[in-house]
Amino acid sequence: MPRRPRTLSEEDRALWRAFVSAVRPMPGHGLAPAPVVPPPPVQAPAAVAKPPPAPPPPTPAAIRARIPAVQVGTAPPGMDRSRWRDLNRGRTRPERTLDLHGRRAQDAWHAVRAFLHAAQADGLRCVAVVTGKGPMPEGGVLRREFPHWLNAPELRHLVLGAAYPHAANQGAVHLLLRRRK
Repeated sequence: MPRRPRTLSEEDRALWRAFVSAVRPMPGHGLAPAPVVPPPPVQAPAAVAKPPPAPPPPTPAAIRARIPAVQVGTAPPGMDRSRWRDLNRGRTRPERTLDLHGRRAQDAWHAVRAFLHAAQADGLRCVAVVTGKGPMPEGGVLRREFPHWLNAPELRHLVLGAAYPHAANQGAVHLLLRRRK
């Protein structure tokens, strides 16, 4: 089936002529004169409907809300498979480690927050946080709370992905941080 030739609308032609009118043509390459179009018939002015106001630009909080939640051990959207596989199998070595053993939950939260902000400020890509496995079968408080901390508004935009580097040891989590902008 042959393609139909693409033509410009009168509005597009008028816009092009307005643009080209500010450009001085090369000798012998002037623009063809515009065809004379009769003015449209004048009608009585109808009630002018105002266009809806433009939506305000998104706030940083709205941008952060669009970032999908981090789930430890699940590949995040937008990360290529080889990068995820390396992180998930422990091939991506952490550049810095935070050990939370022996800390209370509130102290651990502040330590994680400061650690991740400092790591991103230093330009690190991969860090490890050791929460410990805790008493079985449900795990310790820090291990249970850690995914919630990662999804807190002030940390969510820092973390690209999180994985347990060893299937048998879920007491340590490797985090791939977003690049600083």
